[in-house]
Parts: sequence; structure tokens; C-alpha cells
Amino acid sequence: MTLNRRAFLGSSMVTAAGLAAPMVLADGHGKPRVVVVGGGAGGATAARYIAKDSKGAVDVTLIEPSRTYYTCFFSNLYLGGFRDMDDLGHSYGGLAANGVNVVHDWAVAVDRDAKTVSLAGGAVLPYDKLILSPGIDFVEGAVPGWDVSAQNAMPHAYKAGSQTELLKAQLNAMPEGGTFVMVAPPNPYRCPPGPYERISMVAHHLKANNPTAKIIVADPKEKFSKMALFQEGWANHYEGMVDWIGADFGGDNVSVDPAAMTVSIDGEVTKADVCNVIPAMKAGRIAELAGVTDGNWAPVNAADMSSKADPDVHVLGDASQQGDMPKSGFSANSQAKVCANAVRGALTGSKVFPAKFSNTCWSLIATEDGVKVGASYEATPEKIAKVDGFISATGETAELRKATFQESEGWYSGITADMFG
Repeated sequence: MTLNRRAFLGSSMVTAAGLAAPMVLADGHGKPRVVVVGGGAGGATAARYIAKDSKGAVDVTLIEPSRTYYTCFFSNLYLGGFRDMDDLGHSYGGLAANGVNVVHDWAVAVDRDAKTVSLAGGAVLPYDKLILSPGIDFVEGAVPGWDVSAQNAMPHAYKAGSQTELLKAQLNAMPEGGTFVMVAPPNPYRCPPGPYERISMVAHHLKANNPTAKIIVADPKEKFSKMALFQEGWANHYEGMVDWIGADFGGDNVSVDPAAMTVSIDGEVTKADVCNVIPAMKAGRIAELAGVTDGNWAPVNAADMSSKADPDVHVLGDASQQGDMPKSGFSANSQAKVCANAVRGALTGSKVFPAKFSNTCWSLIATEDGVKVGASYEATPEKIAKVDGFISATGETAELRKATFQESEGWYSGITADMFG
């Protein structure tokens, strides 16, 4: 399967091509109202598609505290020197120009009985349909010794922006022959190949700037996404630099001391010059406040991404507990289109198309050495279920790996245009 910017946008346009004329089904108050919380791959896409496809028949308000959104996907390439931070930043001006009311504030409460969302600034927004796409938060106490107060000493860099810039600055300041330690997260978490692409990009940076430095990965898992591909790449490009310690060797028994900059792995204490702690994750806080979570995530119905706790609340992307799809930007974008179609249909009477989902996760291992994994999915009564999939093979030619990387660049252009207009 190949995908470039034109193909990605073309696949989005299939949905738009079959739109019915809107028939407003407001609940006695004029236009129906949709409030979207979270302006990432899920929320921005849903807001844009509902506003665009309803042709003004639905009022769409997007709540997002940041004025510039930095994509988590491709942020590892910034660490490796393949992208500038400015390349990852996107404004919401395009959404506003397309009819979305963009409010830069924090959503702090949801009253599902009154159907309102309260903002930190004091506003209270009514809705007919609420879409939550808040991304992730971290599970408190997941890594003993670490909490968010320590994120400047031991950054997570799993929400792109200042944390990513901090990690890059720490990499640049590493002493010659220093030690970089990553504490990897348990399943499930945002972007399964993300930590390992990050290791590849860190190794790429260190090989060029600090070639005697070492990388240690303490991982609570016994295996990870694209494991054979990454390990082959590390051996080919960064021989002897990366020491991966899985659960079998104590990677699941880790604590940190940010003040001393030490990491204990199964009782053995290592001094770190840079320590990247990626804790266990859960749905963004507003999903919990809305009362739609069960444990760490928000269960949803696969056909329309509606919450199993409330049919008028939909949960997208990383925060949702949906089935077989990985927590990725591509997945959130795909889920958002299904949700937008269902919400628009419920509010205007327009045709609702059967839910179909797809995902691809690309990873860069070294210069023009890209790999990928992906699948297509369908909605079942129980979950979003995987239909078929594909993955790069070990031993591929340099030409194919280069083409895979170029494909990922096309996808990035396509999805950011799809999200932000």
C-alpha cells in the first residue's frame, strides 16, 4: 500500500462528494450546536469536516488552549535534525476561515444533563453533540520518583512543543561519551512505534555529534511495534550505541531520582546525563471529568465513536477505548471523519455512510531509511476490528526505504492540510 499527499486528500474527498442537503434538526433553539474539545488530529479534523460539510447548518465551536498546535507525529524528526520546530507548528486560522468558532481556553467541566461545557475563562457553552478529543495525560505514580514537577529535569516530550525543545537542548548539552536513558511506557500508549523512532533519532544525532555516547532503553514490555525493523536498523546504523532492556531483564522494575539524575533498573543504579521518562498514559483529564471513562480510557461505539456512557458525547483518538486501532494521529484523523459524518447526519438528517477506518505509522530510522506498519479496520458491535494489515520487511533495499520515507513526508503534508484547512 502506498500513500502520498494527493491520495490522502483524495480519500477524504470521497466522503464529501456524497453529501445530502442539510435538514436542520435543532432542539428548538435554531441551529444545532457541536462543541469539540481538543484541537489535535481528532478534534481539528472533526470540527473542520462538520463545519465544511454542513455548509453552515451546524454551529461548530472548537475549544483548544494552544494558539499554535505542534504535532507529536514527526516531532522525533526534530530531535534527529530532520525537521525544524516551526515545521511542526500549525495555527487555527484555516479552521476559523472555514466557519469553525475557535476558542483558546481550557475546558474544565462537562454537565451532561444540562449539555454544557464550562471553560476556565468562565464561559459556559451549550451543545447538542459534544466531541472530546483531549489526547493523553499521564498516570500518576506510574514511574516511581517521577511526576510532572520533574518534567524539566527528566522530560517526557510526549506532548510536542516546549518539552520537545527541552529534550533537544539536553541532547545538545550532553557531555562527550555521556549516557541517554529512556524509560519506555507500558501498553497501551500514544504512537506504539514512537519511543523507538525516538531512540533512532537520538542515536542519529549522537552519532554525528557525540559518537561515544550510549543509549539505554528500560522497557516494561517484552516486545514492541516494528521491533525487528528497529533492531535491524540500530545494528546497521548505530552499532553498539543502543542497549535495550526489556521486561525479561528488569525493564519493568524501574524508578528514577530526578534530583540525582539517576535511574534504577532492577536495582542497578545508572547515572544519566539525559533521562527521557515516558510514563503510562490515560485519557485526557476532561474525559474523566465528563464521566465517560472506565479505568484509564473512554469506551466508545465503533460505528460512530459515541461514548458508551452517553450517545451525545463522542470520544476520538488517543483518549478512546475503541478496539484494534493504535493510538496515532492517523487513527484519530480517520475516526474523526467517521464521527463527523455521524454527528452531521444526526443533526441535519444528511446521509450517514458506513464506518471504515485506516491507519499507517511511519518511522524514520536513519537518513532516508523509513519503515511503516498499517491496517484497515471496520466497525463491529464489539469494537473497531482489524480487517487486514501490512508491515515493512527486514532487509529491504535502500531505494524502497527511501521511497517509504518520502511517502511519510507526503502523508504529513496531507494530514495537516486535512486537519487545519
